[in-house]
Amino acid sequence: MRQEKLDWFFRKFGEKKLAEESANPVSNETSEKSVAPSARPSSEVRLSTQEEQPLEDSVVKIFRCAKVVKGGRRFSFAAMVVVGDRAGTVGIGYGKANEVPLAVEKGVKDAKKSLHKITLSDRTIPYQVQGKYGATKVVLVPASPGTGVIAGSSARAVLELSGVQDVLTKVYRSTSAKNVVKATLSALLKLRSKEVIESLRGVKVEAVKRW
Repeated sequence: MRQEKLDWFFRKFGEKKLAEESANPVSNETSEKSVAPSARPSSEVRLSTQEEQPLEDSVVKIFRCAKVVKGGRRFSFAAMVVVGDRAGTVGIGYGKANEVPLAVEKGVKDAKKSLHKITLSDRTIPYQVQGKYGATKVVLVPASPGTGVIAGSSARAVLELSGVQDVLTKVYRSTSAKNVVKATLSALLKLRSKEVIESLRGVKVEAVKRW
């Protein structure tokens, strides 16, 4: 008797399930198709992340400020930071905090907000250029391969992270780290490629081969 009831139960509900599936056969397939593409990672996003070059940062100088209060002296710090990928992209930033690591972190964030593209000529710069900021003047001169970066610590950080490997520099008047960094960046931003100069002047320009 029990076996007969079980057979009747499976026969009844089995026929009902088959009827439902035959009435709506495509619903499962469409739901799978609609979900499948969203689960796949985008190839464009993957390629863009691979093409991005990592940015390096360098601390040029740490500044300390002391405020005299009733209980003694209270110190705060500021950091001058340079960020670049050594391939023609560079930026400078300035951050202030009550601790050195926080000041450096703020400086790096500030530098990443103002990245600039620099025109280079192989390992050096296309031509001699000078930049000014405040009382500081910096002159950059192209150099032959193997010369290296002949510069002080402030200008060296900007030049190396921008991708310049051979260059001669000279700083006139004030040697303040803030002024030298900003004057060096100002000089690099004045560089133009041969094609840009030809389009601006409307004449044909021939590159002078120095070595």
